[in-house]
Amino acid sequence: MKVARTLSVALVGAEGEIVEIEADLSNQTPDFKIIGLPDKALAEAVQRVHNACANSDLALPRRRLTINLSPASLPKHGSGFDVAIATVAVATEIAMNADSVASTVHLGELGLDGRLRPIPGILPAVLAAARAGHKRIVVPFANTQEAQLVDGVEILGAINLAQVASWHGADVCVPDEEPITLAAASDSTAATDTIPDLTDVVGQRDAVNALIAAAAGGHHLLMCGPPGAGKTMLARRLPGILPPLGDRAALAVASIRSLSGTRVVDLDRNAPFEAPHHSASVAALVGGGSRIVRPGAIARATEGILFLDEAGEFQASALDALRQPLESGTITINRAGLSAEFPAKFQLVLATNPCPCGDYGIRGGNCTCPPAAIRRYLGRLSGPLLDRIDIELTLARVSVAQRRSEVVAVSTSEARLRVAEARARAAQRLIDTRWQLNAEIPGSWLRDGPRSPSPTVRRPLDVALRKGAITLRGFDRVLRLAWTLADLDGKAQLGLDHIGRALFLKKGMAL
Repeated sequence: MKVARTLSVALVGAEGEIVEIEADLSNQTPDFKIIGLPDKALAEAVQRVHNACANSDLALPRRRLTINLSPASLPKHGSGFDVAIATVAVATEIAMNADSVASTVHLGELGLDGRLRPIPGILPAVLAAARAGHKRIVVPFANTQEAQLVDGVEILGAINLAQVASWHGADVCVPDEEPITLAAASDSTAATDTIPDLTDVVGQRDAVNALIAAAAGGHHLLMCGPPGAGKTMLARRLPGILPPLGDRAALAVASIRSLSGTRVVDLDRNAPFEAPHHSASVAALVGGGSRIVRPGAIARATEGILFLDEAGEFQASALDALRQPLESGTITINRAGLSAEFPAKFQLVLATNPCPCGDYGIRGGNCTCPPAAIRRYLGRLSGPLLDRIDIELTLARVSVAQRRSEVVAVSTSEARLRVAEARARAAQRLIDTRWQLNAEIPGSWLRDGPRSPSPTVRRPLDVALRKGAITLRGFDRVLRLAWTLADLDGKAQLGLDHIGRALFLKKGMAL
């Protein structure tokens, strides 16, 4: 055929867009051109396709061959278009089923010997194709397990280019080759065996209760205390008390992992836990890249926890980059001619010392930090960022007396059950809305909706707002936290005690 068409997927952030790939033959000087805003890796597909076709006994035409990637205004990146380009190029010279070629989505990189190499981002690409209504997708054999996580589509795991051509009706000998496989990786489900238990936490009963409240409502948490108070220990036990991820959330997490280049073989139901080092840059948190935009720690923490240990050591600009994702639930990365969006629905947990040496305000401590250093250290946690935190805990070191008096500790299984029951009550209360967690409810609905508290119950909040102790955003966050405390108590209405406890957890204010 003189003109051949097939389909592929261009990834922009976490979303994919269907790209139609056209091949046209013309009686001009023999050449092979790719047009439609390809990047350098995609432009190099010309040589890969030439060698792969030659080594697969698939003759390319000896005329001018033009490959167009449509829409032409969309930048295309990477080597994942190789198989689609080779298929339409061969289809202009060899008899193939035009309808089969045109209706199939092709993904994968070609080796010079014609074998298909795995590529990152297969899962979001297959999801995009499925949402666009395409039912037949060719992927590299090594990516088959990952692609089969999407229901309702036919996945064809190809070993080499000749096999792809034969599926479309080409009369070609398919060589018996060993498929390219991915290196063995540890099973993600094994992480459940390594989740530490809450019973390891000694002498921090109030902090454990606050952690349970944060898990039940999806609230952001700040812990401030000296070294050895248990801040990191508490944070690393938070994923264990969260309920398993649903299908939609698990697919979103797996898609981000796939874009990051991680091997995906199944849907991990555990909430992800990201803990970047305090030397991480803004780009490491937000994401980016010179050619292909990759997700950062914020996106990788989607549907899970982003834990910033030693938050006072992070760059102030890196911490302030969290403000917009905390509000919108997405992170947008803008580059010249490109805007990529990633999901950023995460739970933020911050842990910091009260000063650079950690002994400020500790009885018997020997803090040597000058006041200016303390202000500069804590000043990296800006007011707008703190205003987005629901729970602010001050922890103290556990004394010997406290350690000995601690008799009954809350286990992870018990805490998980309490969290699940509280979330079920919240879901039932919000059954006629689009929200699932208290942290997702907008302030206007909390203040003026059908479940708004009575003037008597909200009076402490009104006083705190009038005195400037909290902002209107803080007002709404205290209300969300109060509802979570009510759900944990099994109450259908807010009480004055819930408001008081929420105010104390937010600002350390007592009624």
